[in-house]
Amino acid sequence: MGLFSKNKPKIKVQSTKKDGYSGWIKCTHCNEMIHANELQQNLHCCPKCNYHYRLSGTQRIEGLVDKDSFVELFTELKPCDPLSFEDTEPYTQRVAKATASSGRDEAVLAGTCKINGVETALGVMDFSFMAGSMGSVVGERLTRIIEHATSNKLPLVIVSSSGGARMQESIFSLMQMAKTSAALAKLHEAKLPYISVLTNPTTGGVTASFASLGDIIIAEPDALICFAGPRVVEQVIKEKLPPGAQKSEFLLEKGLIDCIVNRFELKDKISLFLTFFTGNERTFSEEESLPRLSQKLQKLIKFKEVAALTKS
Repeated sequence: MGLFSKNKPKIKVQSTKKDGYSGWIKCTHCNEMIHANELQQNLHCCPKCNYHYRLSGTQRIEGLVDKDSFVELFTELKPCDPLSFEDTEPYTQRVAKATASSGRDEAVLAGTCKINGVETALGVMDFSFMAGSMGSVVGERLTRIIEHATSNKLPLVIVSSSGGARMQESIFSLMQMAKTSAALAKLHEAKLPYISVLTNPTTGGVTASFASLGDIIIAEPDALICFAGPRVVEQVIKEKLPPGAQKSEFLLEKGLIDCIVNRFELKDKISLFLTFFTGNERTFSEEESLPRLSQKLQKLIKFKEVAALTKS
């Protein structure tokens, strides 16, 4: 019998256990199991609870702009170490590690593109590079794209995702708040629209500067938007914050942002605003402007007469 023979039966030994749940992940928000392919096809939003996961700068651009229309600018600007800063490791090593892990050379991409056919200046922050922190290069690239929009009469869109100013550059990073805000003031004087998109998270010096200066401020659902994080605030005031405080829904209720837009509708919503702000120019001839002026004068006279009667 083969059972008692000297030739022992060959038994296949499986060295590695096959994972029956390969490709499945648990949603960090609702704890439901979702497949990675389904998540990717759903624009990295949970199909069960609609939780919006973070996107890289490249993924964000692919979802916002017309295909092959983005042209990146100011790539010659690279981060440096002006303070020779070192904490647990030198700043140069941190930058090198961030570059290797993210595939980017800085925490922002800036350039021109088309959004549903509208020529637009675009800046997109990338959280995967040192938590999207704003250093001198990030501020300079954003300032240059704002100035490019001003000089070329283009609308501007900036998508923010950041942990705030970069501590390794100290005062150099804080100065970017003033620099970007000054550039946006000139864009406003040129009567060009600026749409600010806030994603999860947008905090610190980014929130305190260009992210909050949009003519239209859009936020994604359930995004953390604040200056200091909730734990820091609670430690300072010694009280618990209200439920949902510092989230986009709370800020919409308080008037800090204008609307909350689902990621599936974001491109079309931005396109709607861009078309409205850039496509409604109208000039009046002298014949048309005189009747309009006389109507305004008549209304003003009537208003003054009514005001005089009410005083008497």
